Amino acid sequence: MRLRELRKAKGISQLKLAVDLNMNQNSISRYENGQREADYKTLIMFADYFNVSIDYLLERTNNPIFLYE
Repeated sequence: MRLRELRKAKGISQLKLAVDLNMNQNSISRYENGQREADYKTLIMFADYFNVSIDYLLERTNNPIFLYE
């Protein structure tokens, strides 16, 4: 998942992302390190937060643009 890449590009810490999404910082770390897989609800939160498609988050495409609005 491209979570770390998106977070760093936005210049925010894991803690800031966790607070913004009402999550635990340890969960963010586990998602970024591949120790945990996000469920649908969490994927949608990440996609909405970074304004990218879920396919982009999951590395199914290199196009971050959300196509279905």
